[in-house]
Amino acid sequence: MSAMRRALSLHARQLIAASLGLVAFLGLTGVALDKAFQSALINNMEARMVRYASAYWNQVEFDRNGQLQIAAIDNPPDARFNNFRSGLYAQLAGAQASWQSDSVALFSLPALTPGVLGQAPEFSGPVPLPIGEDSSINAYQYTATSGFDTKQGTVVLTLRIFESEEEIFKQITEYRSSLWVYLGIAGVLLVLVQVVILRWSLQPLRMLETDMRDLHLGKQQRLNKNYPTELRPITGSINALINSERSNLDMSRNTLADLAHSLKTPLAVLQSQIEGESSPQQFKQEVYQQVQRMNDIVTYQLARASRTGHALYSAPIAVLPQAESIVQSLEKIYRSKGVLCEFEVEQAAQFSGELGDLQELLGNFLENAFKWSKHRVLLTVHSVFAPGAKRPGLFISIEDDGAGIETLDIPKILQRGVRGDERVQGHGIGMAIVQDIIRSYNGELSVDRSIELGGARFTIQLPCLV
Repeated sequence: MSAMRRALSLHARQLIAASLGLVAFLGLTGVALDKAFQSALINNMEARMVRYASAYWNQVEFDRNGQLQIAAIDNPPDARFNNFRSGLYAQLAGAQASWQSDSVALFSLPALTPGVLGQAPEFSGPVPLPIGEDSSINAYQYTATSGFDTKQGTVVLTLRIFESEEEIFKQITEYRSSLWVYLGIAGVLLVLVQVVILRWSLQPLRMLETDMRDLHLGKQQRLNKNYPTELRPITGSINALINSERSNLDMSRNTLADLAHSLKTPLAVLQSQIEGESSPQQFKQEVYQQVQRMNDIVTYQLARASRTGHALYSAPIAVLPQAESIVQSLEKIYRSKGVLCEFEVEQAAQFSGELGDLQELLGNFLENAFKWSKHRVLLTVHSVFAPGAKRPGLFISIEDDGAGIETLDIPKILQRGVRGDERVQGHGIGMAIVQDIIRSYNGELSVDRSIELGGARFTIQLPCLV
């Protein structure tokens, strides 16, 4: 079941991760702010207690008999010192005097260690209040001389300020309530903002998903939109894969078409022999030759489909014998037309390449010439030399006395699958085959009108090998 479980989308993953991070961040922020607020409240309380102690100490007076003047210190720095159990208390203690604020009436303060003269002021607490009280209390204690000497000696007094933590707890409770409410609102807003940001940032992926769906449905051929930099290597690889697959598919189709086209001539020869009146021995010999040729064609086409180039330095092939063999086959096919093929072929002319390539070149051009001519075809072949070349180039020209090809129609007939005349039987791929071969040898093909015969002239120029 776990293997079949649907994986979370990138949007869901990012949203969950961002939400968890946001919750952790806001939680830590809330704890830090709470701690900081508590620390600030305690610091403020201690500062207040120091101010209260200083104010009371400045009001301490004694009479001539060394008695503490109570009325002098009944003017408190905060009104809560006069309110019963207000949470703010003051106490003055010494050998010669004792006093406490009105807020301590009927109320017992925690007992503290007696102060020692010369001891630095100190804070203590929180300490619990006597039984029956719910809160704890903090204390500030300061011990010093009063500056008044009696018969018993210098008067030493200890001033204590007490403040309950109840008020602090109330402030902390209110602060926490407000803090977590605001942090919760901020968290919700940030999650909404995060959702918008994620939708915007993941929009290119959704666009890519849509394009891939359209690609699968055949609504588009490539991924052509302007994708972000991070996605371009992926879309580029996908486009390259698409191009490769289509190229392989086209190559497979072309190879099958080329094979069928190449087998057409031997099959036509066999058909002409079947319909002719040749002797059994001649028929048997012709069938053997054409079957051997078809076997060579199949071997050549398969090898051509599997290789990316050709053997530049293979053994040179004499052109004349191959041309004579092809013309003999074509004369049998077009016997009824009585076509005469004239040769102006240099005896030493050689083709530096694959035998199958030479047969395809001569076979396709000569077959077209026989098909479109009235009575005459002229084949011209001679070598082309260049200084420093290791092997000569080759010039091949095939002319006929047919109607010729209009200049505007030349680009059209060189396309794969296009025939010069739809009324004439054919596949329209012969010119595409020879063009591929010529390009593989860095050669050039030109089509014009024959000056001598008046029909079409196809000229092939293969460069020298340096």
